[in-house]
This record gives sequence, C-alpha cells and structure tokens, in this order.
Amino acid sequence: MAVCAHVSTVRSLYKRILVLHRFLPIELRALGDQYVKDEFRRHKSAGPKEVKSFMTEWENYKNTLQTQVLESAGERYNSVKFGDHLSQKKLNDFQDEQISQLYELMVESTKSKRQFDIQEDRK
Repeated sequence: MAVCAHVSTVRSLYKRILVLHRFLPIELRALGDQYVKDEFRRHKSAGPKEVKSFMTEWENYKNTLQTQVLESAGERYNSVKFGDHLSQKKLNDFQDEQISQLYELMVESTKSKRQFDIQEDRK
C-alpha cells in the first residue's frame, strides 16, 4: 500500500510541475519539460535516501514556481523573472554530475538563439 501512495505522490508532483511549466515562456517550457521528464525517469530506481532528497527539492521547485506564476499573473513574460538563486551551501552539496547538468541548463536557458524554433499552437 505504501508503494502505491508513493507512486501517486510522485505522479502528482510530476504532473503539477508540467502544468506550471505551461505558464513559462515557450522556450523555457520546452527546456523545463524535457529536464523534468529526464530527471524523474533517471530517479525511478533511486534508493530511499536519494528519493527523499529528490522529492524535497522538486517540491521546493514546484512551490517556488507556483508562487512566481501567481505573482506574474497579468504581467508580460519579458518583465517576469522565473527561477531562484542557489545558495553556496546547496552548490557545495551537489555532485559533479549535478554541477555539469546545472551548467548545461544555464547555458541553454541563456542562449540568445535557440537551437529549435518552437512555436505555440494558435487556435
């Protein structure tokens, strides 16, 4: 029964994050969606300690993004800043692989020319 509850909690968090990404600028949404999907897939077989940390950090991300989305209601995308600063303590706790991923995300999210031409569907 506990496994079912855990799976439900993970799915709920995953879906909520993807819903919140709908409020991001289209290029950040595409980047964020892919990153979330990859990370959740990568941690499917993680141990209990790693899962606890993983869920805590993604829950914090969801809460931060949800607050920023609500605060940005009615604002223009280019005047809204999404994201948060990482403390030196958090950075020190990262593994080398996580630092590399963070760097790649920073580079990709700050590119002036996007690799793909992503357009929203117009209805």
